[in-house]
Amino acid sequence: MAVIVAVLLVVSVIWLYLKGREEKVVPHLESRTPFKIESRDEKSVTLSTTIEFRNEGTQSAMIVDAICKPQLPFEQYDGMDVRGKAEREGVPREDDYFEALVIEHQQSANLVAKVTLTARKGLSLEEAVAHMVDFPIEFIYREVGRNPMRWSIARMILSAEELAKLVGVELVKD
Repeated sequence: MAVIVAVLLVVSVIWLYLKGREEKVVPHLESRTPFKIESRDEKSVTLSTTIEFRNEGTQSAMIVDAICKPQLPFEQYDGMDVRGKAEREGVPREDDYFEALVIEHQQSANLVAKVTLTARKGLSLEEAVAHMVDFPIEFIYREVGRNPMRWSIARMILSAEELAKLVGVELVKD
């Protein structure tokens, strides 16, 4: 009986030791950069914001995939088509592929959320933005380390007011 108790005790200690040694990637949305214009033409504008992802755990973590998903269905506002893209800071890609990265424990990496808004229904960019609504943008990322691979979501809001200010138009009250 004493042997069984000793084995259970050793297994418990090992499990507690290993459980405390894991990755913990935390997006710091409160300190993300303000949206800025990356490019613009008569019909569209591409905005970006940079988000710090910090590994607050005790082991290395890997972000193996990331997706920027604007949440603006046509039922909410059909004057604008909105698309998103996730990138590593300083590593832009033309193929929309997210290049995985390792974040050592207690280190950070910056990821960029890009959002392209394109006017629809014969509207100019300015006309479409003038009637815009606030909408959420989900930054969805898949991380792995000692824990099994999992998806997480960091959510931010792009307000109509912020967008109008960037584009240089006044919002119309509908």
